[in-house]
Amino acid sequence: MISVFSDEYYMKQAYQEAQKALEAEEIPIGAVVVCNDKIIARSHNQTEMLNDVTAHAEMLAITAAANALGAKYLDECTLYVTLEPCPMCAGALAHSHIGKVVYAADDPKNGFSKYGNMLHPKTKLVKGVMKEECLALLTDFFKKKR
Repeated sequence: MISVFSDEYYMKQAYQEAQKALEAEEIPIGAVVVCNDKIIARSHNQTEMLNDVTAHAEMLAITAAANALGAKYLDECTLYVTLEPCPMCAGALAHSHIGKVVYAADDPKNGFSKYGNMLHPKTKLVKGVMKEECLALLTDFFKKKR
């Protein structure tokens, strides 16, 4: 049984967001932001729906979390996301001073780590939580697109 307040529990919530993206024919990436053991923001990719290349799950979740807290800094928060953030999202996460980032699958082609650590120096990083499930969702999506 997965414990509430565990990285696996919250990544499962991000995975559910990724499934919403899949249903909307978006690239299936989901994100949640947690603060004090409570989900304060949820999102999934909406670049097609909003016709906006910046409407990544992480960007939308950062904005929603800042609005929920009434603050621009998210240093007490954790972002859970199903794919390694891109450099744009990593830059936004750095500027938000996010406390921790947990992602499932690496993105060797477009992930931020390709360029070194782009996160805030105090941000903790955890990777590989639910990696197989999240990667399978993305792989299946792209197989169907081709």
